[in-house]
Amino acid sequence: MRYKDRTGKEVCANGQQDVFLQKLYGTALGRKLLSVLVQPVVSRIAGRFMDSGLSAVLVSPFVQKNHIDLSQYEKQEFTSYNDFFTRKIRPSSRPFAEAAEAFTAPCDSKLSVYPITEEAQFCIKDTQYTMESLTRSKRVAKEYEGGILCVFRLTVDDYHRYAFVDDGELSREFHIPGVYHTVNPVAGEYYPIYKENTRTYTLLQSANFGTLLQMEVGAMMVGKIVNENAGAARSVQRGEEKGYFAFGGSTVIVLAQKG
Repeated sequence: MRYKDRTGKEVCANGQQDVFLQKLYGTALGRKLLSVLVQPVVSRIAGRFMDSGLSAVLVSPFVQKNHIDLSQYEKQEFTSYNDFFTRKIRPSSRPFAEAAEAFTAPCDSKLSVYPITEEAQFCIKDTQYTMESLTRSKRVAKEYEGGILCVFRLTVDDYHRYAFVDDGELSREFHIPGVYHTVNPVAGEYYPIYKENTRTYTLLQSANFGTLLQMEVGAMMVGKIVNENAGAARSVQRGEEKGYFAFGGSTVIVLAQKG
């Protein structure tokens, strides 16, 4: 993918994560490896390693390679890779715009924006979705027709906690389990597998932007979505932390209705 900064200057194209995914999904060898990596036992083993003290040796090389400024964060020493990956930032390092008309980003990311139509398809974490397949609801898909879909794509070097984009009243959390299986090759030579990542979403009756849908999409392997107070409807504030991802590049989606 090609990315531009706020001034329109291209800042990167086909980063390391993009190249890795291209090889994983775009080659026969990569797809065979993929079929092993997504097995539950492999994910559990990888998750335990990332939580263990043994994984702490990976932190320093990663920080240096990706030029991460640890002075922005609440601590600089970590007991495991996941301890580093889920690190908390100092509030002063990520101030949220206070103006009511400011539509804020929920996380550090690369952003893509799409119009929502009945026929629209969106590529999210290398899977094609319609609005109905993304939300698993015809009713929800219809309610957001004519609006916009914002995909906030986190890469491994991003800060992996995310927040609410506005003040408002939050609904309960909806959980959609992931799916992974092979399909007939006639469905597409390039993607002879079909997968849906685990995802969760809530509806936010926001103070300034109508009813927003905020969805978190987990990583394929060991990535885990951890949302705070997930079971209860409640009032929230702009910039309040909603949750975080455990290890793995992940995605936050925000849907806004027409108008």
